[in-house]
Amino acid sequence: MDIPRIFNITESAHRIHNPFTPEKLATLGAALRLEAGTRVLDLGSGSGEMLCTWARDYGIGGTGIDMSQLFTEQAKLRADQLGVADRVEFVHGDAAGYVADQKVGVAACVGATWIGGGVVGTIEVLAKSLRTRGIILIGEPYWLRLPSTEEAARGCGARSISDFLLLPELLAFFSDLDYDVVEMVLADQDSWDRYEAAKWLTMRRWLETNPDDDLSNDVRAELTSAPVRYATYTREYLGWGVFALMSR
Repeated sequence: MDIPRIFNITESAHRIHNPFTPEKLATLGAALRLEAGTRVLDLGSGSGEMLCTWARDYGIGGTGIDMSQLFTEQAKLRADQLGVADRVEFVHGDAAGYVADQKVGVAACVGATWIGGGVVGTIEVLAKSLRTRGIILIGEPYWLRLPSTEEAARGCGARSISDFLLLPELLAFFSDLDYDVVEMVLADQDSWDRYEAAKWLTMRRWLETNPDDDLSNDVRAELTSAPVRYATYTREYLGWGVFALMSR
């Protein structure tokens, strides 16, 4: 079980696999008013930066599940590096449908709502692990402004304009699901730049050391097209944020 290899290559140097910086993650942890001993479940935990830094800074414990073998190993190394391996656990596996053995105070899926077939299904999965009055965290894209064409939407990684909502519509959507939005932290242009542009140097260095790899042509094509595509579409149209929800 693993994610497509192209993602393991392009994001191999990332600690955070979404458009957040370490400062944004810290802001989110502070905004949630995390208390020491809180248990956090993170589905699609990537390289574990959220759980590891929150364990260090706020004294939480928790479990992360991710289907990337590479990212899971990186998460375990990060836990050792920050001295929190006794408080956080990382499991290589399929997060879809995962339910914690014990109820948690925070159940998160930050940028991987495909595990539940979308936002609604992912919230339903997370709710199964959540204690009463706990918080669900959803990381999700939204349109800064509606793309002018379907081609522009596809340039942002969407299948169509209808895949995402404008921010007010997304917040209303959460409300329609009978959840209160109790906090949010949004990516900005700089954090988007750091997420996307960091891939380009990683790809270039990978190409220099793996010229005969079966994926070299795909990586070369991505490196050639990604900067202009990002500046033309994603940077102009796509927002991203983490939204804290509590059931009514």
